[in-house]
Amino acid sequence: MAATQFYATGRRKESTARVFLRPGTGAIRINHREFTEYFPIETLRIQVKTPLLLTATAEQFDVLATVTGGGVSGQAGAIRLGIARALCEYNIELRSTLKKDGLLTRDARAKERKKYGMAGARKRFQFSKR
Repeated sequence: MAATQFYATGRRKESTARVFLRPGTGAIRINHREFTEYFPIETLRIQVKTPLLLTATAEQFDVLATVTGGGVSGQAGAIRLGIARALCEYNIELRSTLKKDGLLTRDARAKERKKYGMAGARKRFQFSKR
């Protein structure tokens, strides 16, 4: 029996996305809002759609995602990773295509913590010789 939906989690920076792929017409909803309303910037929309366009499955699935934390860029990256992982759940043969373009790699870069005695993570206070 085939699964009716495919689930995966994606993370990026401080964002976490729960992504559900369901057979459908290609509609994308994020936090119960329209895709173009949630991501008004075209580059973020392209980033989210990349795994679907690369595997030619954009018209086969409806994407439902709930995303929390971080900003819009981190959320777009988290959804992209979640979609790529869910596509691997759907068909393991798509894995090589997605992996080749680096869509299955979790981007571990995060904000560096502020150190004591410094203005930020790396910036120092102005040095005064006298």
